[in-house]
Amino acid sequence: MSDRILGKLGAGLVDPDTPLLRADDLGVLRGDAVFETVRLHDGALDSLDAHLDRLTSSAAALQLPTPDRSAWRALVEQVSEAWGGAGEAAVRLVFTRGVDDEPTGFVLAAPLPEPTLRQRRDGVRVVSLSRGVSSTSFTDAPWLLGGVKSTSYAVNMAALRYAHAHGADDAIFVGTDGLVLEAPTATVVWAIGETLCTSPDTIGILPGITVRTLFDNATEHGFRTAISKSTVEDLHTSNGVWLVSSVRGAVAVTSIDGKDAPDGELTERVQAASGL
Repeated sequence: MSDRILGKLGAGLVDPDTPLLRADDLGVLRGDAVFETVRLHDGALDSLDAHLDRLTSSAAALQLPTPDRSAWRALVEQVSEAWGGAGEAAVRLVFTRGVDDEPTGFVLAAPLPEPTLRQRRDGVRVVSLSRGVSSTSFTDAPWLLGGVKSTSYAVNMAALRYAHAHGADDAIFVGTDGLVLEAPTATVVWAIGETLCTSPDTIGILPGITVRTLFDNATEHGFRTAISKSTVEDLHTSNGVWLVSSVRGAVAVTSIDGKDAPDGELTERVQAASGL
């Protein structure tokens, strides 16, 4: 099994050590691109259809050409088969505006980094950070691309670096109106009793695919579910907080702004419901 498998739309599998993008690709120059990351484990792809749906909606928001769903599916499956059936991988689908109205699409499979596995096991410390906009800003200004998974992640990565510099592992974005939005690379879920809650997509957060899986499976794991708005103080008084994403799954939050979070006794059930 190679440590990376790379495929390009229209070309199939290519050498992962050979340059793929032109220097003037607008995905590189301007972050004018969209992406999805799918978890591959034991030869199975988690929620590929849902990821292709979201790739299509993100492309529409950026006025990119509509992705050829069958071509993307074929390439993802080719890359996944080349990866092999054992272990886990993160399979990233990237669709850029390219050059001269010729988009670029590629799929890259790579092993999960060790910090991802450690965070699943040990949880994460987070800091709450202002996103600088209110929870209604994305509705009022659709060009802010709320709920769109574009590659313009510089702010998200800056937030993670700030968190690391201040003794935390991750961050939770908060609107200027005090409402919890999302994490830089995950959706926030919290428990009130045994009701799992998450923020509504209408406040401009990315619709979480793994959260959908978690909520679909919640009943069989003894949970109820709710869509509700929350503040950081609400998280402090909850019965558990998790960052939920496609590759990490559900990761327990162990502290928020230096204050211990709930003890996470629900985490094993939450992780099982999320598909881990």
